[in-house]
Amino acid sequence: MVCCFRGFRGALATMKNNHIMLTSHPRAGGKAPPVHWGAPTAAERGPVIASLRSGRRNVIGAHAGSYAVYRALAIAAGKLDPIHVPDLTNTAPVEPIGPHPQWSDVSKIVSLDPWGHLVSEAFADRLAEGWDIRPTIAVTRAHISMPELQTSIAAGRLKPDGKILNSNGSVRVTKAAIEPVWFLPGIAKRFGIAESALRRALFEHTGGMFPELVTRPDLAVFLPPIGGITIYLFGDLAALTDPARKVACRVHDECNGSDVFSSDICTCRPYLVHGVELCVATAQEGGAGLVVYNRKEGRALGEVVKFLVYNARKRQDGGDRAETYFARTECVAGVQDMRFQELMPDVLHWLGITRIDRFASMSDMKFKPIVDSGIEVVERVEIPADLIPADAHVELDAKRAAGYYTRQVPTVEELTNVKGRRLED
Repeated sequence: MVCCFRGFRGALATMKNNHIMLTSHPRAGGKAPPVHWGAPTAAERGPVIASLRSGRRNVIGAHAGSYAVYRALAIAAGKLDPIHVPDLTNTAPVEPIGPHPQWSDVSKIVSLDPWGHLVSEAFADRLAEGWDIRPTIAVTRAHISMPELQTSIAAGRLKPDGKILNSNGSVRVTKAAIEPVWFLPGIAKRFGIAESALRRALFEHTGGMFPELVTRPDLAVFLPPIGGITIYLFGDLAALTDPARKVACRVHDECNGSDVFSSDICTCRPYLVHGVELCVATAQEGGAGLVVYNRKEGRALGEVVKFLVYNARKRQDGGDRAETYFARTECVAGVQDMRFQELMPDVLHWLGITRIDRFASMSDMKFKPIVDSGIEVVERVEIPADLIPADAHVELDAKRAAGYYTRQVPTVEELTNVKGRRLED
């Protein structure tokens, strides 16, 4: 192997004699602290360490989720020192979250580290000793501004209060970014499969990207290179766990075309905006609102597959129609959906939520895992009819006919008559 890091101090320090250390072998130089998933305190649970700098590494994978590959590229390009350790000064959460009883229940949280935002506090002594322990959750404050909220104010559905909602339509929020941290025994149990089968599938069907999945059964935690979660919190966070106050929630899966560019083939942005409006209104009533934004583009099938499906739907005989909506996806992708909402309730348990009063979703795939995990849902809120784009009726009516929550299930004749716009139009 020819070293391409000539003159780059950090890289040379970690690549002495061009020797590559296989990840399937433990490193010398330190003892990896065990991870006791579900322990009642951070100290008893132990830190999650993915750094290759010492023998303390106790997980499979790398920090930063889907951005880990960019980090590797930055190192290869000589832009990032591979032995850089983050300076966590002033990075602590702006709002206290937890601990909650769910954090020590291994049946409640298996796909994120509940202590991931408290690293600088919980492991201050280890950090002072030079341990490379990195947060997997960050909590900050922000203002969000969506033009549709100005419309809501003009229509009288929302009223600015200067505390949560400003007169210009901007909203004060607390937001958190969450990287995936998988406790493999818990993930396997959640899906009702053997841990060995899970490990083998993750290894084989990522092209053997993570050998430790099958060579290191002693490592129970995996940091997968997938998209994480962003949550937006409205109002007083204490209301999330106060049984006397209401909680509104929208669980939303990423749809770049609609969420960002307002593509009208689906209801994603309109439903997201409606969820935000519901959260603002509930927060103004003394409760709290929560939007959970999952990075699962195109039902976790990816945007390329999603666009291929769009073409297949609109070019089929009879045009884009509700009765064949799911069939065209399955023909291209081999499956209708890969979002696997079984892991989705974990973030709700991280926040200590036990009841959702207003759930802005029609999806049974989201509703069922939430209630099965022990969280009560009082009311399910449909998207208002006047927010549905014309070309999105194909999607929405297909979902209604397939069993999505609705007060208006379309008949077979109505389903047949729902047609979408042609590609040429």
